[in-house]
Amino acid sequence: MALFGESVAYALQPTAVSPTPTWTLIPVSEDPVTPAPTVTWRGPLVGADYSLPPTIPPAATGVVAPAATVNEPPAAGQPTPTIPPPTGPQPTTVPFLDPAQMGIQVDINLDDDDWAEAMRRVQDDLAIGWLKVQIPWEDMQPNGPDQADGAFFRRVELHLQDAQRRGLNVLVSVAKAPLWARTDPTEDGPPDDPQRLAEFVALMLREFDGLIDAVEIWNEPNLIREWRGVLPFNGAGYMQLFGPTYNAIRAYSPTLPIITAGLAPAGNIPGLAVADREYLRQMYAAGLGNYQDVYIGVHPYSWGNAPDATCCGTRGWDDDPHFFFADTLREYRDIMVANGHANRQMWFTEFGWPTWEGFPGEPGADSRWILFNDRWAQANYTIRAFEIGQQTDFIGPMILWNLNFAVLEGLVENGDTRAAYSIVIPGAGGVLDLNAGGLTERPLYWMIYDAVRPDVQLERYD
Repeated sequence: MALFGESVAYALQPTAVSPTPTWTLIPVSEDPVTPAPTVTWRGPLVGADYSLPPTIPPAATGVVAPAATVNEPPAAGQPTPTIPPPTGPQPTTVPFLDPAQMGIQVDINLDDDDWAEAMRRVQDDLAIGWLKVQIPWEDMQPNGPDQADGAFFRRVELHLQDAQRRGLNVLVSVAKAPLWARTDPTEDGPPDDPQRLAEFVALMLREFDGLIDAVEIWNEPNLIREWRGVLPFNGAGYMQLFGPTYNAIRAYSPTLPIITAGLAPAGNIPGLAVADREYLRQMYAAGLGNYQDVYIGVHPYSWGNAPDATCCGTRGWDDDPHFFFADTLREYRDIMVANGHANRQMWFTEFGWPTWEGFPGEPGADSRWILFNDRWAQANYTIRAFEIGQQTDFIGPMILWNLNFAVLEGLVENGDTRAAYSIVIPGAGGVLDLNAGGLTERPLYWMIYDAVRPDVQLERYD
């Protein structure tokens, strides 16, 4: 089937599905290391001068959220978005999806009980094949290059052992160099000496022998907040980091999948971002095509645009190809083919659609595009994206961002957009409630449950 076909929307009838298990978050106290929640992705990046249209058009799905309660005035010069009333639901059937090609990202900084509950959800409910965690190097080795016995290091080992026992494939993304390896202490970035990362990854693979099934080398290096340091802020600078770590992984295993860092879909924003397509071309110009056994990491976020949609439109956040899932796939593929990687796959190491439905207040001025998506758009678009990926031979595993970051303390209360991507949120009956004392699931959770089980057809998804 063609990759970019007719737009399909799975508009599904909302209703209740299953009792919500109680999951009480327990504050984590570590000695000697007490890391903060290890979340790194902060939302699609647009220029500071990007402005929202006067109204938010309806999402192309059957159910639309009521207007959000606004607790703060819009930014200067920005109109207050409005969301249309619901349009009636249209029941349909969720397609069958291969769970072996699907995954989800879970925060690694959970205590044992919360980790076990998250794994129960991934293994028993979602029943998908891949788990992604991001390993913050700065928390694994805060005190020096030989450290391998800290509390956080060993907690990660226990979590990965548990994932292996459950039959999950684990993709590890390594990022965030510790301060002892960097002369620039601002934000996050790579080590001054790329060999330091290679040494850490080699140590991690030895210590966690057999527990890691794929490695992504760094995260979104085309954003300056991920790349403060002495290495050049371009694709050639990334390849300086990539080469030694690639060699270290190959010394450990000739077959372990190695994925290039997923790039943030972005335009050129001086001092903040390098356009991802340009950055990928720079990587190839610096020798990426010489590596014929790697996979290309992709973060095909699509803002408020459907996965079948292509550029361009006029409603906002749709006037450039990097705002579109489909355009990202097509343009990355063209770059890969032109540079000798026609036989290599993309791995989606992050993707997803957020929704603000039910959250307090509204997202910040630069994130109001999230109001394009209600919870049914989140669900329908994601299922369709998985379907596109599984119909396309140059797309490998697809990792959904994210399972449960909304349960991390303060993210929802502070309007952190990372929580908007979560498919498990604080609440009950599918509704956000910070005082409920338990967790609930958004419709996408139960649509995945349904889609990976050919003998199951749920009547309702919320």
